[in-house]
Amino acid sequence: MAQQLSVFLENAPGRLNEMARVLGETQVNMHALFVADTNDFGVARIICDRTEDAAAALRDAGFSVTTTDVVAVEIPDTPGALGKLFEAIAAAEVDISYCYCVVDPTTKKAVSFCRFKTPNAQAVIEEAGFRIFGDNVFHS
Repeated sequence: MAQQLSVFLENAPGRLNEMARVLGETQVNMHALFVADTNDFGVARIICDRTEDAAAALRDAGFSVTTTDVVAVEIPDTPGALGKLFEAIAAAEVDISYCYCVVDPTTKKAVSFCRFKTPNAQAVIEEAGFRIFGDNVFHS
C-alpha cells in the first residue's frame, strides 16, 4: 500500500497554488497529483515523498487533509497494459472507487494508484502478475 493525501480545496482562484506553495516551503516533493472538482470544492489527491510532514504542514495552513491507503500498481507504458489490469480486476468483480496514473518516461513504466471497495483487490492484482509497490513507490 502507498499513502495518499486528499486535500479539500475551495473552488477559488489561487487555492491550488497556495497548497503547492505550502508543500514547497515544507520541502515536500509531489510525485503524483490528481485534482477533481465540483462547483464548490475540489479534491487534490497527492502522492509525495513525506506524507506525514505534508499533512501536518497543510493542516497548519488551514487545509482539510486526510490520509488514505491506495494500491500502487506498476504497469508497462504500452498500449493495452492498463486494460489488462482492468480486465483482471473486472473478472474478479473487484469494485474500484477511483484510479489515476502517472508515467516515468525514463523507465517507460507507469504506476496506477487505485482505491478499491473490494477487500481482496491487492491479491487479485498480484495473482494477475502485476507488481504492487509499498511506500517506496518512487524509490525502488
